[in-house]
Amino acid sequence: MHVSTSWAIAISLVLGTLLVFALLNQRRKAKKIRVKFQEMEGEEERMFTFLHNLGLAIGQEPTDGALSKMIVDGVLEVVGARGGAIYYVSSDKGYLNPAYVSSDCPPLVGVPVEIRKRAERDPRALESHLRRARVGMQDGIIGHSLEFGEAIHVPDVKQHEAFRDAFTSYTGDVSAMISPLRYAGKDIGVLAVARLHEDTAFTKNDFAVFRSVAEQSSFAIGNARVHRDANEKKAIEGELKNAREVQRVLLPQEDPVVSGFRVNGVNLPAKIISGDYYDYINLQEGKLGVVIADVSGKGVSAGLLMAMCRTLLRAVALTSVSPSKVLGAVNRYLFKDIREDMFISLIYAVLDPVSGQMTLARAGHDAALIYRKVSGDVETCRPKGIAIGIDGGKVFERATVDHVVDLNSGDCVLFYTDGVKEAVNDSDEEFGMERLAIAFSEKAAMGAEEVVKGVQEAVKDFTGEGSQMDDVTIVAIEKR
Repeated sequence: MHVSTSWAIAISLVLGTLLVFALLNQRRKAKKIRVKFQEMEGEEERMFTFLHNLGLAIGQEPTDGALSKMIVDGVLEVVGARGGAIYYVSSDKGYLNPAYVSSDCPPLVGVPVEIRKRAERDPRALESHLRRARVGMQDGIIGHSLEFGEAIHVPDVKQHEAFRDAFTSYTGDVSAMISPLRYAGKDIGVLAVARLHEDTAFTKNDFAVFRSVAEQSSFAIGNARVHRDANEKKAIEGELKNAREVQRVLLPQEDPVVSGFRVNGVNLPAKIISGDYYDYINLQEGKLGVVIADVSGKGVSAGLLMAMCRTLLRAVALTSVSPSKVLGAVNRYLFKDIREDMFISLIYAVLDPVSGQMTLARAGHDAALIYRKVSGDVETCRPKGIAIGIDGGKVFERATVDHVVDLNSGDCVLFYTDGVKEAVNDSDEEFGMERLAIAFSEKAAMGAEEVVKGVQEAVKDFTGEGSQMDDVTIVAIEKR
């Protein structure tokens, strides 16, 4: 009985001890689970914070530099890396340029021997090199990641095949996670984080989190750039509209008053800014200068050259009644400021209310058309002349001459730019001189206003709903 009791007590003690150990073990496991859960909660919270900050950054339209820093610092916080960097594809597509490299980031590119030696004396030399050293699109682990097209985990950077046969050595004990950044199917850069081997190694979970963060970063960068480009475009459009308003003021606001003549004109720009212009200049003795011009090309550069030409011609026109001499002086002034691939075609005419004559000079512009009321015929007026900006002086002045046209009551003159005759329809057929002459002759007897309106309508009927490809300017002069 005594023995049985002793055995029972011993067994109870053993069972109790085992139970205590089991409970302690269970507690340890529970504690590990709680720690792991807390770590997961912390990681999840860091991830949500990172994504939240990304959203705020995009809404504030940050610069590439500010967004890059935010992304790298945020990724380091999420995955617990020692340092990181972000590189963007250069405009020439041949290199990856560092946009932001964190201060403690281990080198992720090969470092030249001379830089390493210099860094032994001054650690800032290495940091400066890493912040400035661009990488070839296929060089090192940074370029390899972009070429590979997917995120990679490199446990030992110096052992990676990308550094074999490299001109610069890699000696650091570094592990890295690197991911290409792509948006809308295009490579925009590379994101990388690194740890020293003395740090804990990156885990599979770290890599999965990093890959997800890189995808979100790609979207954030791409989206921010789209917003930035859209806002820049909107700002440019606003500036161009303001420039168009300024240019519109430079055009005649009403028909001129000149005895014995009626003049009407219109300018229809193909873009916001026009390279065409027309102008009326009040001269001495009641004479009127009439100008029509076409600057080669379209857009801002053509518009600026047009404004320069208008200002110069207005000033020079007051010094001479000879159209050819006026154009010669304008050409001399403008020649040195006109790009080699640009020129100005122009007709400058002077209307004389006393003689009823029109004297004109043609600087390489399309021929004028003259309607004769008595016969109903349309004549072509094409005096000699070359465009402004082709020659610096003597050749231009020898080639450009005054041409006097006698006008009788009911006669009508048409000036136009090549946007009229070169307008095309859906079949890619040009409006041409024949249709222009017909449209002119049909309206010429009705006066200058009807001519301008009729030519516009004829061109519009011909082109249909197609877009206007070139600036259109029309000026009609009716002899009363």
